[in-house]
Amino acid sequence: MKKIFQLLCLLCVAGQAYSQEQNQIASTTEVETAPAAVTRPIAIIPEPVSLVKNAGVFVLPKKVLIQADKSTSVKPALDYLQLHLSIPTGSFVTTQTDATTETIRFVLNPQANPTLGKEGYQLSVTPKLITIKANTGAGLFYGVQSLLQLFPKEIASKELVEGVKWTLPCVEITDYPKLAWRGLMFDVARHFFTKNEVKQYIDAMVKYKYNLLHLHLTDDEGWRLEIKGLPKLTEVGAWRVKKEGNFGDFVPPTPNEPKDYGGFYTQDDIKEIIQYAKDRYVDIMPEIDVPGHSLAAIASYPELSCTPGAEKYQVRSGEKIMDWSRGAPPIALVDNTLCPANEKVYAFLDTVLTQVAALFPFEYIHMGGDEAPINFWQKNDAIKALMQREGMKRIEEVQGYFERRVKTIVESKGKKFIGWDEILENPMPANTTVMSWRGMKYGIEAAHKGHEVIMSPTTYAYIDYMQGDAITEPKVYATLRLNTSYEFEPVPKGVDTKLIKGGQANLWTEQVYNIRQAEYMTWPRGMAIAESIWSPSSKKNWNNFFSKVEDHFDRLDLAETKYSPSVYDPIFKASRAADRSLVIDLSTEAPGIDIYYSFDNSEPDRFYPKYSGKLTPPKDATMFRVVTYKGKKKVGRIISMPIDELNKRAGKR
Repeated sequence: MKKIFQLLCLLCVAGQAYSQEQNQIASTTEVETAPAAVTRPIAIIPEPVSLVKNAGVFVLPKKVLIQADKSTSVKPALDYLQLHLSIPTGSFVTTQTDATTETIRFVLNPQANPTLGKEGYQLSVTPKLITIKANTGAGLFYGVQSLLQLFPKEIASKELVEGVKWTLPCVEITDYPKLAWRGLMFDVARHFFTKNEVKQYIDAMVKYKYNLLHLHLTDDEGWRLEIKGLPKLTEVGAWRVKKEGNFGDFVPPTPNEPKDYGGFYTQDDIKEIIQYAKDRYVDIMPEIDVPGHSLAAIASYPELSCTPGAEKYQVRSGEKIMDWSRGAPPIALVDNTLCPANEKVYAFLDTVLTQVAALFPFEYIHMGGDEAPINFWQKNDAIKALMQREGMKRIEEVQGYFERRVKTIVESKGKKFIGWDEILENPMPANTTVMSWRGMKYGIEAAHKGHEVIMSPTTYAYIDYMQGDAITEPKVYATLRLNTSYEFEPVPKGVDTKLIKGGQANLWTEQVYNIRQAEYMTWPRGMAIAESIWSPSSKKNWNNFFSKVEDHFDRLDLAETKYSPSVYDPIFKASRAADRSLVIDLSTEAPGIDIYYSFDNSEPDRFYPKYSGKLTPPKDATMFRVVTYKGKKKVGRIISMPIDELNKRAGKR
């Protein structure tokens, strides 16, 4: 009995010791994990105007109470935060108007804070409370976006994530946008994207505080908007032969190939998309691209053309229809322009714009105006008669006449007219707004003439361009890397800053066949543009930005949003040595990257030779393979570069 008692005592002591040890471990774990939010870099994109990091952390409880009034202007931000907190964390999130033990507090300023404007916010995180203050619901919504980016990356997950310590650092943020117009253009004409895919694109863009979606709704490859009374626009103009491969080089479709590829939005679809965007503080601007880029409309209603034989035209499937070998304007192989000398065209546009204006609440309608060829107009008798009647001396003046008449129609519907920068190649009224796409030059010139300008230059903001080496990307005629996009400064020196309304990135979709590729082309370059149009120029820093991008790559993975890793890929430069041998020079866009390579046809890893300087390939090598690492982590794709391709780039031996 005594032995049993002694044994029990020993077990009791051991149990107490074990319990104390576990308590110590738990205590140590708590101490070690809680500061994770302190040590974790803050990665808010776009960079806030002011951010002060304080001592301490906030730990999200299992029951989250948000205090907010019942104002309808609060509801979008409130609904968004509830959804994005509850799913990944598993926390029960509820709201009250008069809570005394709240976790998060939304405050609409009773008197507007002039510093914040219409879209600014103040975000305060203390160990006990999160507070977002703003003058408007939009400001609260953007405060929510920054708040979510303070959480661990798993907050981006679409499903419950176990085992995460939901902590965030204590901070004080004051933030507001540099520019009011922060846009992305999405071309849904070249390839049709469903209304749910458009919503998916909106969901991705609002995380980076974009507030304008420019929908390119009509082009040679499709008319995407239902217009009542003009049924052929969608019966004929919305459909074409399906082709896959290198867009622009396709063989013309034969008469018996089915025209079943495409689609369009009903007016009810558009209303649904507009409301979805409105709930996320995004305006939608429609674009009806005329007088060029109008082949889908002409295939539907051939009488809109100047050119005999237009009744045989069909919606473009990707075959070559323009010759750009002599520069702009292109030489048209088929006449894809509406006829400026035909009164039926203006009646057609009046019908279209009446319905577009009624559908879209946004104040602007974009009327295109770019890349209109003139070679068919030059030999058309109706155009010649128009020029004589209107006293025009140059064929280029015909488009100016057209643009002014279209502007009048747009304004008769209570809307403002905007077009691509070609519209200013002829005199236009001072209240004409210009979207500058052919570099910054035309926007600067327009501002000097007193026009309001949206900057969307190819130089920085054309996100349909390749973003890595040509052998890794669908072929496009130019490359735009992430670090170049980040150099975008939409407000140039020497112009009246009040005339620069904003900036945007443009995604044309000739080579973008599906929503996953649209995401790939947009991110991360869309992050660079977002920071360029929201954040103060003085806050921009490439190395800091790229470290944030890497955090957001993890978030995009969890959100199942596709993105491009091209920033990790090496940049290839091929040249000739004095003896005409091939010299390979590699560089990296991202900082802190190591390159490993092989010439023996095997796939390299970090145990292969590390690139340290210019290389000359072995005499009989046929393939140069490279991969990039950051420390021990593989970050880049294995790129297989044929030696023959490098020889071509280096020029003659």
